Amino acid sequence: MTSPALSETATLDAARLRADFPILQQEVNGHPLVYLDSGATSQKPRQVLQAEYDFLTRSNAAVHRGAHTLAAEATDLFEDARATVARFVGARAEQLVWTSGATMGLNLVAYAIGNATLGRGAPASARFALQPGDEIVATATEHHANLIPWQELAARTGAVLRHIPVHDDGRLDLDAAAEIIGERTRIVAFSHVSNVLGIVNPVAEIVALAHEVGALTVLDACQSAPHMRLDLPALGVDLAVFSGHKMLGPYGVGGLYGRSDVLEALPPFLTGGSMITTVTLDEAGYLPPPQRFEAGTQPIGPAIGLAAAVSYLEDAGMPAVHAHEARLAARMREGLVDIPGIRLLGDAEGGERVGLWSFTVDGVHAHDAGQYLDAQGIAVRVGHHCAAPLHKRFGVTASVRASTSLYNTDDDVDALVDAVGGIRSYFGVNA
Repeated sequence: MTSPALSETATLDAARLRADFPILQQEVNGHPLVYLDSGATSQKPRQVLQAEYDFLTRSNAAVHRGAHTLAAEATDLFEDARATVARFVGARAEQLVWTSGATMGLNLVAYAIGNATLGRGAPASARFALQPGDEIVATATEHHANLIPWQELAARTGAVLRHIPVHDDGRLDLDAAAEIIGERTRIVAFSHVSNVLGIVNPVAEIVALAHEVGALTVLDACQSAPHMRLDLPALGVDLAVFSGHKMLGPYGVGGLYGRSDVLEALPPFLTGGSMITTVTLDEAGYLPPPQRFEAGTQPIGPAIGLAAAVSYLEDAGMPAVHAHEARLAARMREGLVDIPGIRLLGDAEGGERVGLWSFTVDGVHAHDAGQYLDAQGIAVRVGHHCAAPLHKRFGVTASVRASTSLYNTDDDVDALVDAVGGIRSYFGVNA
């Protein structure tokens, strides 16, 4: 499965990697495609497409059901994929729950805690029960998927949702965090990397504050898993989520990592077939994790495709991927800051970041700027990027976001910078 374009050295040849991505070979609106929207969804290499195709054409069957040959083969492939993806984030296979993506993973956790609050689950589940006045802490930088589930959980339980603010340069206010996280805090949910700012948040510091008061930590790793080496147990988080489609994998699959003692104590959220031990007409017993949280038909082909995706990333070398994208981020910043009327969001000096920048164009709406770029074959994200409160914090309703992956090149960044330089004049805005 290893591509000949991949190197074991600390450098990465993105120009050669591009040959593995069929979609990048096309033109859009008469221009070579410059894809800078990997923060929304990444493109998929042939190796991933082939892995899912091979499963569907050779071993397609339901897993953990049936005794025939195809069912056994499918189950082995499915569980081998779990082990591969778990290893990629530093975990054991039994610590990885398959989900449809990060949004489902976060909702799973929030609703499982709600079920514990209702007294459902084993006696150990009582540790997660919330009382009126208990506090859930998120940050002002969160994607809606790591905000709304906690809003709903607070509404159902009487808990209070609080937020760690962000500095003008995009860094989290850790002094405020130390004041906010206290004896009533039960959950601290935060992103590893902001999907708007590209800044790598200080996980160790936030986890230390949370664990000092016995709070559960929930990490959104969607924007870190594709771009940097990830060891979730070493980070000390209790639970974490990520999405396959953002890390070269298929749609409809993601992962929920959990410390073993946490997963074993959480009650289930979805119920039905494949997650039970015994069933009568009046009650049921539930399997241990991860199967406890995997009711119904699972995303078998997508899981196998995701395993191929993480193998591709591992072959590339995550330190090399991170270094490559950090260099692209620096190149992008250097070009954008010299253009009159461009404002970068979260332009913090120093610190770690991934290859992602959001910016506004003075006098031009983000959607108009995005259409101008699209006309030149440059794909970016426009809008509030499912982080409306963060945009409001910076005094804007929308921004343009350019985000890289391992297949982007200096030429891609230069094409973006050149095109952005022409936006204001195109719309008749004086420099």
